[in-house]
Amino acid sequence: MTEEEYDVVVVGSGAAGMTAALAAAHLGMSVVVVESAAKYGGSTARSGGGLWMPGPEAATYLKHVAGDEVPAARRDALLEHGPAVLEFVRRHTPLEFVRVPGYPDYHPEAPGGLAEGRTVEPRPLRVPQIDLEDLAPPYRAAPSGMAVTAADYRWLSLGLRHPRSVWTVARLMAGRLRGRRLTMGQALAAGLRAGLRAAGVPVLLGTPMSGLVTAGGRVTGIRCGSTALRARRGVILTAGGFDHNERLRRRHHDLGTGGTVGAATNVGTAIEAGQRLGAAVDLMDEAWWGPALPLTGGPFFCLAERNLPGSLIVDGTARRFVNEAAPYVDFVHTVLGRTGTGPHRPTWLIADRTYRDRYLFAGHGPRTPLPRRWYDAGVAHRAGSLETLAARIGVPAGELRRTVDRFNRFAATGRDEDFGRGESAYDRYYGDPRQRPNPCLGPLSRPPFHAFALIPGDLGTKGGLRTDERARVLRADGTPIPGLYAAGNTSASVMGRGYAGAGATLGPALTFGFLAAVDIRAGGPAGSRDS
Repeated sequence: MTEEEYDVVVVGSGAAGMTAALAAAHLGMSVVVVESAAKYGGSTARSGGGLWMPGPEAATYLKHVAGDEVPAARRDALLEHGPAVLEFVRRHTPLEFVRVPGYPDYHPEAPGGLAEGRTVEPRPLRVPQIDLEDLAPPYRAAPSGMAVTAADYRWLSLGLRHPRSVWTVARLMAGRLRGRRLTMGQALAAGLRAGLRAAGVPVLLGTPMSGLVTAGGRVTGIRCGSTALRARRGVILTAGGFDHNERLRRRHHDLGTGGTVGAATNVGTAIEAGQRLGAAVDLMDEAWWGPALPLTGGPFFCLAERNLPGSLIVDGTARRFVNEAAPYVDFVHTVLGRTGTGPHRPTWLIADRTYRDRYLFAGHGPRTPLPRRWYDAGVAHRAGSLETLAARIGVPAGELRRTVDRFNRFAATGRDEDFGRGESAYDRYYGDPRQRPNPCLGPLSRPPFHAFALIPGDLGTKGGLRTDERARVLRADGTPIPGLYAAGNTSASVMGRGYAGAGATLGPALTFGFLAAVDIRAGGPAGSRDS
């Protein structure tokens, strides 16, 4: 077996891993990143690229969202160090960040929540070709090479319904003349990779970890096939969750892998490697849930589709059961029966012609025909009456009619008396500002009527290795496993079972990746390049 030696070995090349490696390098340590996939970026490259990294002013809100299940020390570490980590990344990469205007915290009316939000995202980024060649592709590529940001998506979802939408499309079309620029998770991943390249950090692609190496009671490296990578100071596991591990998904979620949009290489290898050394795990029954359309080409994670007027969601009884516009983790908790009712499966999004004539749907423009294969697969249905539509999706026709009639009365008054849809600033963010009196409520009255199947989807799993405020991996008795750290979705989330806002996955990933490198450096001799 061949051997190589570094101060720090990082497993995984998403935001957590690349931030950890960048910090280690600028703290004067030798470091290598290993990535099982043939391209770098992991789920970060597939993401919206938003970052939720506020300061201590968010303490009350984060406690409300995460609850007491997450130790206060971990919550405090995120808030204390997050802003400094963001500044560190800005200084040592080509990345610049900007607030996503008006994107609320996901529970803006909760104690400490903000209707104006706290999420930032990368500015459009132009990077050298060398950092594009091995970049993992996005989850959904923007049309015609347009540099679409998270802030743009809000307006694009409205089709041509709003003047701001028309202006956004025109601006993006004109922006193509400036050459290719990356946005969202693509920009974040490529920007971090550029920082690693400038710092001289090697990233070994197509190099899956096969196990951890220990000596003298501490983790001293990893095995990658016939190669051992020795870590003089520590190993940082940032290899994602177990999104695509059918066995673990069935055991912990009673679901398969068909609804996830996480990176295909997220199969739980790092989590299980830690468990074999006695690491504890938390939140294994959780994920970054969200409703998904089970399309023939893979799941489509729904954001604005649920908030826009002219649609509602029912279960197999043909009754509504939730505020359709609720934060997506909360929505799926209700579908799965974790909020006191349900489960509510099968699940159908019902809409009318006005909805399809006005708004973007799963990447398809207003008035454009949807793919025939969706109908052939039973994902989409269309009918001239609600009664016929009910027969096609197997729900009681009379009940569907009563549900729609009641909902239409709510749309006329602007008040959802059953579930409060449109009352939260979060609901309204993806609503239609031109729809009065409630931007999330519109009647379903114009045939043809449509039904779209929804399943519990996710952006990745949320459970993983138990860690402390220094990102050290812990045993069940609370003692750390010497030399072993974890961040990102390999670790159990600091958000607990909640979701604070857009970027509440990536923000903590960067922060705890950085803190892992700092803690490793604190255990060694003084001296560093900078910090």
